[in-house]
Amino acid sequence: MPAKGPTKPTEIEQMTDTPLAALYHSLDQHRPASLEALLAGVSLLLPILDAIPNAAIFIKDPAARYVLANNTLVQRCGLKRLQPLLGKTSAEVFPAQLGPGYTEQDRRVLKEGLVLEDQLELHLYGSREPGWCLTHKRPLYSQAGEIIGLVGISVDLQSAADSHPAYQRLAAVDEHIRQHFHQPISMRELTRIAGISVAQLERYCKRVFHLTPRQMIHKARLEHAHRLLHSELPITEVAMCCGYTDHSAFSRQFKQLTGFTPRQYRQATSDQPA
Repeated sequence: MPAKGPTKPTEIEQMTDTPLAALYHSLDQHRPASLEALLAGVSLLLPILDAIPNAAIFIKDPAARYVLANNTLVQRCGLKRLQPLLGKTSAEVFPAQLGPGYTEQDRRVLKEGLVLEDQLELHLYGSREPGWCLTHKRPLYSQAGEIIGLVGISVDLQSAADSHPAYQRLAAVDEHIRQHFHQPISMRELTRIAGISVAQLERYCKRVFHLTPRQMIHKARLEHAHRLLHSELPITEVAMCCGYTDHSAFSRQFKQLTGFTPRQYRQATSDQPA
């Protein structure tokens, strides 16, 4: 029998959806004359954005410099106040090996108009401890149609919604991925394990694990890669142990999810903080 329909959004989904939906709607419907004019309005929402503990929310100018950020991002940058963050890029805020990788994505949004939705990423904050999040970024446009900045949010990946009716089916899928991530995994075998269609699997995985099945596979592989990169194992062997037969494919995927190559990541996480 197919699993039952979707459950209500989680608390964090409700917390982030409401202010962000209002923010995005306002930005789409009322394009400002300038970034300064936009900030004058959006700043009124900052107390609401500060109340979201599991999401880093920010606005940057055309040079990828922070012009607004909520308290969660301020704290994760190792700061006590917003002011020291303003006017700086990620390259200036984060450790030397990490910042440029974070800024590279910003520049694509600002120069190419790239829109990111539910981008699974592994972030390293001031503590050097990795944390999974889903990142959203979109360019900000003026009344003249020019890109005047970007708005972004990185939401911490939440724990599985074990109250969902399909949880038991999907727990078996998650276990299969964790045990076989080093091998090719097809959607066909995952749907067979869950006993549901591809469309249902995609929908329920988003509800329960907040990820697509493909993102779940990437996450399992990258978590293992993170552990192995702390060893002396050559990167080509790390790639094979994580299910990648092509070293370049592993490097591309790793950089997409972390912002830097496996070699850069190994160097950044092995160095001691200054």
